[in-house]
Amino acid sequence: MDLLQLKYFQTVARTEHMTKAARELHIAQPALSVMIARLEEDLGVPLFDRIGRQIRLNVFGKAFLKKVNNALGELEEGRRELEDLAGLERGSILLATTTLYRVADFLGPFLALHPHVNFRITQAITEDMKIELLEKGEIDFCLATASIQRPGIVNLPLQTEEMVLAVPPTHRLAGRSRIRLSEVANDPFINLKAGYSFRKITDECCHRAGFIPNIICEGDEPAAISSLVRAGLGVAFLPIAAKREIPPLNLLHIEEPACQWTPHLVWREKQYLSLAAQAFREFVVAHYTQVSP
Repeated sequence: MDLLQLKYFQTVARTEHMTKAARELHIAQPALSVMIARLEEDLGVPLFDRIGRQIRLNVFGKAFLKKVNNALGELEEGRRELEDLAGLERGSILLATTTLYRVADFLGPFLALHPHVNFRITQAITEDMKIELLEKGEIDFCLATASIQRPGIVNLPLQTEEMVLAVPPTHRLAGRSRIRLSEVANDPFINLKAGYSFRKITDECCHRAGFIPNIICEGDEPAAISSLVRAGLGVAFLPIAAKREIPPLNLLHIEEPACQWTPHLVWREKQYLSLAAQAFREFVVAHYTQVSP
């Protein structure tokens, strides 16, 4: 067996879907199937139960996956320790976030100071995906909508931000700048699916305003919400940072109740952080303490 086989097995084990894994790895599905079959032959046991066209990680696969995750994690830490010996400027930073526009604010200034640091950014839609990436050691940090309460996980609260309500250009309140949330109690809402932490925060805002939102569209693509509001499908909660979107949205400040959220920079307590990652963490903290509300 070789490292490539182990990395491919890790991806197949995570997705439990040969075609999806092949697409993610940018290789042909038959070639991936052959590689996994050879790995199973080398080990002398099947790693997956095959039911028709579906695959499921079996007891052998689960046991082997733990060792593979540990081994690849140790090798990654070793590589990054060598980068540190070569200096901060040759380091790399692995980051997961839900929306890419959030990281753009501080990536530019940080790279201006450290132009040779390499970033690898993963768009992880749910907090569970971010936790999985952290626990596997595949990322240094994630930007989370709220704190992640797990043993060994460190949460650094950043600047508390206002949430606003986006309305279509033809909406009856489009000419207003401020509203009470109860004024849209009967409006159709667009939001993320239940289970997302941002959805939980917005549902609590509506509860405090005395109503249950009429969700007519819920999905897992935060970037699509603005487009659906522009199309006139309904109203939606957005972070105040949405004021920078182009074309601009009709954004209304919510006077009552106060709707806010606090993003968190999250990392694993015992994970090795390169000099570059440590410098990035310090930079993000400084950035959020300097930015005005």
